[in-house]
Amino acid sequence: MQQPEQKKSSYGRFMAMIGTSTVVMFILMYFNTYALPHVLWSETRFWMAFLMGAAMAVVMLLFMLDMYRNRKKNGVIIGVALVVFVSALFLVRSQVSVTDREYMSAMVPHHSIAVLTSERAQIEDVRVRELANGIIRAQRKEIAEMKWLIDDIGTNGIAATPEAANARPVPEFTGYLNEGDWDPGLTTE
Repeated sequence: MQQPEQKKSSYGRFMAMIGTSTVVMFILMYFNTYALPHVLWSETRFWMAFLMGAAMAVVMLLFMLDMYRNRKKNGVIIGVALVVFVSALFLVRSQVSVTDREYMSAMVPHHSIAVLTSERAQIEDVRVRELANGIIRAQRKEIAEMKWLIDDIGTNGIAATPEAANARPVPEFTGYLNEGDWDPGLTTE
């Protein structure tokens, strides 16, 4: 007589869960950007999602060993997760695969987070508010510069020499404090 299996395991389902969670984590990393136009592709966030997915695969598997009892498959999952973890960690830490445009695409959401935090934090100290306002202005200015550079490099290529950079200077963008203070036609302070 066949024993009823109360905890039937499915390694395919486990891997689908890890894959889905990794994609969800990648998307969630953008939820703290200030504005939707600041959500740009970030290779660093992409590799971070793999780093977190690999760690999650090991942690979840270890917590559910009573459901997943095939030692060979468990060893393969842990081995692959460790390779993915180390590879993703190397790519995140070294930034070896990040080029000019990818760097700025990753930095725009990063700067946007600084705007969100600086603008919405419940700051009461006048000195801290002044600091936060300076951060807001600086980050918005740098976001505008990076978005301009992303477009310029995409259209005209990299300015690899000082002469090429002088021929295509970055406009002087204004850092502004409040959304209503910004005039899209105004690029200088």
